[in-house]
Amino acid sequence: MPFRPVTLGVVVAALFAIARGADALAQETPGWVDLQINCVLATDTNEGVDVKLADMSDRLRSLFSYTTYRLISHQDGLIEFGTVVAFTLPGGRILNVQPRGMVDDMIAMQLVMFQGAEPIMTTELRLKNRGMLMVGGPRYEKGMLIVSIAANTTRRRDKNRLPAASAAADTARGQKGAQIPAARQ
Repeated sequence: MPFRPVTLGVVVAALFAIARGADALAQETPGWVDLQINCVLATDTNEGVDVKLADMSDRLRSLFSYTTYRLISHQDGLIEFGTVVAFTLPGGRILNVQPRGMVDDMIAMQLVMFQGAEPIMTTELRLKNRGMLMVGGPRYEKGMLIVSIAANTTRRRDKNRLPAASAAADTARGQKGAQIPAARQ
């Protein structure tokens, strides 16, 4: 059977349409989650709210009944769905966060908090995309630690935002492959 240019044109057009459809589908599914973890010390010392927490001030005061909120650490990382990332918290605690996937406009994730190698909290949740979760938890110094977790999906991978690996934290948890972003004070 002779090869016809019209048939080749139809095949090329069909392949192009299929490729564009696959590309559009891939763009609809975000591959990365931008996580920001803030660790706040809440106390009753009447010193007010740290200026670095201005965007969270109202939320902190409505959820917790302390007079002072001070930012202890801010860490962030851009990670791929399915990857576990570890964030160091004051008092020898480590928070593992694993975004697992999207359900509607919610990011399904697992959180595990460790004290040394011992897990002290495990939970699975769904956080609204571009949302924030605040967890009031362990006692620390003369107050309580509040951990805020903000998450935002993205299709782009910015190499400058990837967390750096930390063998020390992996050893502390007894796990391999977890990553820890650099803390910013």
